[in-house]
Amino acid sequence: MSTLLGKSLFEVSGQGPAPNKDFFQFSVTKTEVIWRWWKISLRSDGRNTKPGELRESHNDYLDDSLFQSQVSVVFGPRILQYSQALCQGHYDYLERLPDPLLLHILTHLELEDVARLGHTSHRFRKLCRSEEFWEQAVRGHCGAVSAEVEALALELGWKSVFFTSKLQLQKQISRRRKRSQKLLCTDPERCDVDTMVERSEDPESHAADIEPGSESDPEPEQLCTDMQRCGVIAGQGRGVAQGDWSSDSGSSLK
Repeated sequence: MSTLLGKSLFEVSGQGPAPNKDFFQFSVTKTEVIWRWWKISLRSDGRNTKPGELRESHNDYLDDSLFQSQVSVVFGPRILQYSQALCQGHYDYLERLPDPLLLHILTHLELEDVARLGHTSHRFRKLCRSEEFWEQAVRGHCGAVSAEVEALALELGWKSVFFTSKLQLQKQISRRRKRSQKLLCTDPERCDVDTMVERSEDPESHAADIEPGSESDPEPEQLCTDMQRCGVIAGQGRGVAQGDWSSDSGSSLK
């Protein structure tokens, strides 16, 4: 477990309480406690003040009440207690585990426990609200996840998918399909596959639309070529294979 401990055990920085405008940095390493400060003042006599630094061992810090009072005033009593625990050797190993391992641990917790864990620290709050956690929760709860659900999760977020009922998910997926079909139909560069197939299956309706002998009356070979090209452009959305176009009489157009 000692390998999880980095060189710096804890570090925090910020501005002192009003009306103090000085900036402070407090860090705890494996061997010492470091306190740095920068004097910030609009007065001319404070412009040339150099930054200060104080270093003490863990034992000296625990015996230095003045040092501890400064930490409490600037960063609060909770930071003071946490720094004292670190100097006494009470390390929070759970906080130092890598994210993939923590996400695996979260899968074994109830949602109520995950919510409580998210209030313990900034890191767990971020982790419990991450997309990685909620994607993991959806996949663990539902098993196999379809490509349509994945696409919906990219739009709404995995957390929204998790708390949405199956009926509502089906409705939203249906709306996405209709929007995709509508965009496909409104694209001027794409052919209307449905209309082309209907016209190819009904030669009489096609002949009624075009006057005999007109230049716009296509030959069968040209109609077949146009329909094949349309099927390729539109991704053969109707499931008709390229080159497999036939009339009602069963004769193939070649």
